Amino acid sequence: MINIRPVSDLRNKYPEIEELVLKEDEAVYLTKNGYGSMVVMSLEKYSKLIGDREYDDYIENALNEADKEAEDPNTKYLSHEEVFGKIKRKFNGEKI
Repeated sequence: MINIRPVSDLRNKYPEIEELVLKEDEAVYLTKNGYGSMVVMSLEKYSKLIGDREYDDYIENALNEADKEAEDPNTKYLSHEEVFGKIKRKFNGEKI
C-alpha cells in the first residue's frame, strides 16, 4: 500500500514513519500543501533502488583502512576518558 503523509508527520509522527520505513520496508511519500514533496525510505531500499555500488565500495574501503590501522603496531589507541575529555574541552571552547 502506498503511504502518503503530510510533511508535518515527519516531525509530529516520526516513530510511525520510522516503523513503516525500517520495520515494514515501506517508502513514505510526503506532501507539502497537497503536492508531492519527497520520499523517505531506508538506506538499504535506496541503495537497491539506485544500484549504488559506489556506497558499498566506500564502506568496504573504509573498513579495510580501519583493519590496516588496527593491525599497525604504531597505532595509538585513546581511552574512553581521553576521547570524551577532548570532545568536552572542544565543546567548552578550549584548545585541544
